Amino acid sequence: AGTDDESKAKSRQKLHAAMLQLDQVETYQLRFKVGDRVECNCGRWTAGTVVKLFYTQSTFPANQCAPYQIRLDDGRLIFAPADEDRVIRAAPVSALADGSGAGAFEEEEEYEKADSEKLAVTVVTGFLGSGKTTLVNYILREQHGKRICVIENEFGAVNIDEALVKENLSSAEEVISMDNGCACCTVRGDLVRALTQLKDRKDSFDLVLLETTGLADPAPVAQTFFVDDDIQAKFSLDAIITVCDSKHILARIDDEKPEGVENEAAEQVAFADRILLNKTDLVPEAELPAIEERLRKLNPSATIFRCEKGQVDPKDLIGISSFDLRKTLDMDPEFLNTEGEHEHDNSVSSISIIQPGNVDLELVQKWVGQLLQEKGAQIYRMKGVLSISNADEKFVYQAVHMLFRGNFDDKWEAGEPRESKLVFIGKNLDEKELRDGFNACIDTPEVLEKRIKTLRFAMGTKVECKTGGGWVKGEVVAHMYRDEFMPPGMVAPYQVKLDSGELIWAPEDVNNLIRKG
Repeated sequence: AGTDDESKAKSRQKLHAAMLQLDQVETYQLRFKVGDRVECNCGRWTAGTVVKLFYTQSTFPANQCAPYQIRLDDGRLIFAPADEDRVIRAAPVSALADGSGAGAFEEEEEYEKADSEKLAVTVVTGFLGSGKTTLVNYILREQHGKRICVIENEFGAVNIDEALVKENLSSAEEVISMDNGCACCTVRGDLVRALTQLKDRKDSFDLVLLETTGLADPAPVAQTFFVDDDIQAKFSLDAIITVCDSKHILARIDDEKPEGVENEAAEQVAFADRILLNKTDLVPEAELPAIEERLRKLNPSATIFRCEKGQVDPKDLIGISSFDLRKTLDMDPEFLNTEGEHEHDNSVSSISIIQPGNVDLELVQKWVGQLLQEKGAQIYRMKGVLSISNADEKFVYQAVHMLFRGNFDDKWEAGEPRESKLVFIGKNLDEKELRDGFNACIDTPEVLEKRIKTLRFAMGTKVECKTGGGWVKGEVVAHMYRDEFMPPGMVAPYQVKLDSGELIWAPEDVNNLIRKG
């Protein structure tokens, strides 16, 4: 594994060495312009369309950029690290190259496997004494036919739970201990190392059960599966199961914490995909509906199971893909209904939005970016399915604090209502602010007119456009332009007719791409 990592690092260094410096952007003459059809050397020559010039991303060294970002015909977004024939060339080409120089071209991010090909991880969380280890042992004892690896986290020097779990492991199962502290505090250390131990042996198991300490904040635990490239490539977060002690959960949720200290119990409920209302034998049955109502106010989208000693059918808990938002489309529209949630003065609450019609992708991206930057610490979880203008596919997204992930997924079915569904779970959420912010992203003629008014150049304005051949003169002939070669949801601020008669489009209204003539 060390050799593979060193080889990967050397390959990246070689690629980065070929890139451009950002201070070269104004003077460097690229061969291709946005919209040009090209072929890229990805080990074999693959056709695609240039979608960005002088492309940057967070993994690049400081002050460096790739000359092109390309959307391949198979849908992948990649970048060309050098403007050279061995890497990128005009299409069509009559003969294929011999592949020499293969590897000089790298994907924007490793082409991700489907979740079904990854090793699924179920996180079991819950406050101290809720019955998490009892649940893990029950799952291990049940005849579910799965080979399970358990990652056990104990907050303390002596790991009692590890010994308790090992008693129920079969010969095909294994336990890995993290006893250096809380999983959420050591998420960049022990948890990543524990998963790394498994990544090359993932075919030996069908499932990983990760039991966190009762003091763990689920957010950084969930973040691990999205921020670490190696972990994301091999593992999928199947579900977060929160175990609640029926007798004490309301008291824990209502605990007053010192300024700046999070209420772990409330966060664990807010992040859950499944909630186990455990130890119901310790509470009169007449009190259970009120407890469930409080839990639903914190998290209306989680399924609640009443149980004793954690005894819930494992089929309802493992291998359920509940952290995958593609299942949102199968939900009842009222599933996210949170009417009356503000009757209690809780610091953690949920807000849901169901909005018919389409929204503008660029406006949504700007809104979400600003929202997470300003309120990310307060938003424990955000998820949704959006209906984007100029896209046949559904845009599925989720966020954990300031980490956001979204992509276009399944196509909208014929006759299926186009609507967006969002849910926010967090602390001190301002419902009016969230609704107003999202409503401003709805694609209406008024919003389109407002966007056009913000553009710098009117129709007929003489401009200069940055192309592969340098700055070329032309005239603005259309605003908010789109054609079939653009990625889903994308709209260009300008279409420009060059003095040569050629029609091109400017992907962004920025001075380094289009300026006054």
